[in-house]
Amino acid sequence: QVQLEESGGGLVQAGGSLRLSCAASGRALSRAVMGWFRQAPGKERECVAAINWSGINTYVADAVKGRFTISRDNAKNTVYLQMNSLKPEDTAVYYCAADYTPVLRFKTSDYDYWGQGTQVTVSS
Repeated sequence: QVQLEESGGGLVQAGGSLRLSCAASGRALSRAVMGWFRQAPGKERECVAAINWSGINTYVADAVKGRFTISRDNAKNTVYLQMNSLKPEDTAVYYCAADYTPVLRFKTSDYDYWGQGTQVTVSS
């Protein structure tokens, strides 16, 4: 079992930045694909970024490409999502998730472990 805990969310003005962190306990993340997902009110949960165990391969959704960066520090058992140039449409609850397979995947059903989420609100 692995427990995931997100932090770093909050209220920010459009154009601002936030850095989300996802800390794991109970099991090492070093062999897990990690994903960041978000869910806005009335919308389905979507993957915004994912990273393989080594950090070499990443995926970033088109909607956030060039603004969001995913990274990881396996020694600290932590994954990050740097969010720059935030827009009001980025407002959502952001979740991190772990998938203990070697393949980079993007569906919510692919991930076995989830954090509780952290709210990100971008004001215009």
